[in-house]
Amino acid sequence: MTALALLNHVLNFLAPALWLALLLPLASRWIFKPKGRISGLGVQIVVNFVLILLALGLGLWFFGRDGKMATYLSMTVIGATSQWLMLRGWRA
Repeated sequence: MTALALLNHVLNFLAPALWLALLLPLASRWIFKPKGRISGLGVQIVVNFVLILLALGLGLWFFGRDGKMATYLSMTVIGATSQWLMLRGWRA
């Protein structure tokens, strides 16, 4: 595998985590009121990205391949739960 092909594979593996980590905090601003936030937008994006990437990595390890729907489901649930916790959603 060439270096360019490896870079392509790594970027395609990271893309779902990056997009979900970017879209969750932005979309949650429409749902939750601005008060009660624990951290700013940048911190929310980084925390979501790390947790979602961890879910993708665990799915790759557990199933032995990427792209399983169970992995994407866990990625979505973990990302939404972390966003809800950071926004203190139980108070809304």
